[in-house]
Amino acid sequence: MPAIKNLEGLSGEEINFELSNGGKFVIYTYCISIIVMTFKRSSDIYFIKSSESSLKNGLVFTLISALFGWWGIPWGPIYTIGAFITNFSGGKDVTQEVIASLNAAPAEIPVPVTA
Repeated sequence: MPAIKNLEGLSGEEINFELSNGGKFVIYTYCISIIVMTFKRSSDIYFIKSSESSLKNGLVFTLISALFGWWGIPWGPIYTIGAFITNFSGGKDVTQEVIASLNAAPAEIPVPVTA
């Protein structure tokens, strides 16, 4: 799972409080084009408190797409516009997926046996 940003200094209780008051986990998209190749990527996960705007964290990724995303034909402009739409709408909400992942039981890790 990608790293989760903006959780520094928050306890589990504080995170649950924020989530119950409208906080969320989001990812942003960006694209980079190099001549005829276009790469569409997602950011790390960002925790957005209920009192914060989710637009400010996405501005960096929007700027990356605006500067480097357009140049690959035909997918550069298509992916760049998609990144703009996602980022200007506050990012893609992945709260349910993050909560499900955090609540999942940890998988058993096999212990290597030495001979």
